Amino acid sequence: MSRNLFDMVWDMHKVATLSTGQDQLFIGLHLVHEVTSPQAFAMLAERGLKVLYPGRTFATVDHIVPTDDRSRPFSDPLAEEMLGAIERNVRAHGIEFFGLDSGNQGIVHIIGPELGLTQPGMTIACGDSHTATHGAFGSIAFGIGTSQVRDVLATQTMALDRPKVRLVRLDGKLGTGVTAKDLILRIMAELGVDGGLGYAYEYGGAAIAALSMEERMTVCNMSVEGGARAGYINPDDTTVEYLRGLPYAPSGEGFEKAAAFWKSLASGPGSSYDDEVGIDASSIEPMVTWGINPGQGIGISGRLPRLEDLEGAERDLAAKAYEHMKFTPGDPVKGRKVDVAFIGSCTNGRISDLRAAAAVAKGRKVARGVRALVVPGSKRVAAQARAEGLDLIFLEAGFEFREAGCSMCLAMNPDKLLGDEVSASSSNRNFIGRQGSPTGRTLLMSPAMVAAAAVSGEVVDVRDFV
Repeated sequence: MSRNLFDMVWDMHKVATLSTGQDQLFIGLHLVHEVTSPQAFAMLAERGLKVLYPGRTFATVDHIVPTDDRSRPFSDPLAEEMLGAIERNVRAHGIEFFGLDSGNQGIVHIIGPELGLTQPGMTIACGDSHTATHGAFGSIAFGIGTSQVRDVLATQTMALDRPKVRLVRLDGKLGTGVTAKDLILRIMAELGVDGGLGYAYEYGGAAIAALSMEERMTVCNMSVEGGARAGYINPDDTTVEYLRGLPYAPSGEGFEKAAAFWKSLASGPGSSYDDEVGIDASSIEPMVTWGINPGQGIGISGRLPRLEDLEGAERDLAAKAYEHMKFTPGDPVKGRKVDVAFIGSCTNGRISDLRAAAAVAKGRKVARGVRALVVPGSKRVAAQARAEGLDLIFLEAGFEFREAGCSMCLAMNPDKLLGDEVSASSSNRNFIGRQGSPTGRTLLMSPAMVAAAAVSGEVVDVRDFV
């Protein structure tokens, strides 16, 4: 039995095994943003420490930045304070910063890949739970807490328990109108939000191999929603061609050498795993969440589960979800009225996501009473969308086309739900209060499904539009 990619990359970066039983890993790439870094930098200052390898850390702003009026100072004093703090800290430590005026600002998990900072075989850390996104390139990427951000800044290492590895195989072919977002929501529905505890997920099979790099990022992004410590996909020709020519990727002969190394890391046919799960990709239909965690999702043709068909904790959680969502067990998910449509986030704020949504919106109008936002994941994505005329398609349909940022994914900015509004959202979490209102209700779905809901005023099957 040969070793899988996870074990190879982990062992290449292991510095030592500590007395706690944890491994100390060298971190090849460290990404920071304005929310989880101020305290970490303050801890360094308290100890009189410097950033050990500033060339391995890159910073941006995404969580708290407004997506409409960006004039300084921000109207939110706390947001202005956070932005000022990261500006001071990156200057003090010589860290490259993709600020609002840089042309490269955006959501940290979108700019890392699009700039070529994210590469196969790396260990990557960021003070954000959706760092697993970068595993789409065949790296192992971890979301970390503020104290670990401090550790990486000070030592370029961190202590971790080594997880087991589960192979999640998606065989078969995705149907028309079915996307990577539907694929990962189906995995969440089958394996549960705690199913991945103690594991890293390797995604494989024909359906995974057929995905573009942006689609692969969507899948890996939500690994954490299933409890997995990380999620990754083996590097292949699709990976290599995505990286070719990007600003921070190797160039010339160095690129070809790097590409050969990257592909050598892929798990071989005889690789060993601690567990394996298989799902028939052809059985997946457009998915919609109905509850208060990403695992509470069903296909668009399905009906909300009846409490008597559930057991134990699952039944209790469903009862809580129905109370919050004001939905009735046994009802169809199709036809649910929506008040807000949000297209964006580190899960689905890339150019291919905007193209898919624009294809649905083109020639149609946002339904009366629906507030619809399109928020590109980065300035580069926004520029590409404008170059292709996607912004005009959205504006003519009645969507707002905003500046790059996390926006309504987590509402640490002015983009929030109001009262008990129902949101059709392409983001990654439907937790209570996640989109800014403690009584707001979030339905997760693909960008194309969000666009279809926006023009219909209710949850519909996108396959009727494509």
